[in-house]
Amino acid sequence: MVRAIILVKSPKKLIAARLRKINCVSESFPVSGQFDAVVVIKINELSEIKDITTEIQRISGVERTETMVEVNT
Repeated sequence: MVRAIILVKSPKKLIAARLRKINCVSESFPVSGQFDAVVVIKINELSEIKDITTEIQRISGVERTETMVEVNT
């Protein structure tokens, strides 16, 4: 299982609630700072991240995303 965090920049107030509706999203919540929401996803393969980030970026009002993948050592 691969876990990743996606930071989302969007002026839309309810973006975190909308992000929760996406498959593979285990958590989504609003934050203050440079980004407006955090999304935690759990997927089986690292290659799935591209499809999920593309789906997020297609949401109206999403300006940009930044993805971080959990590294287990």
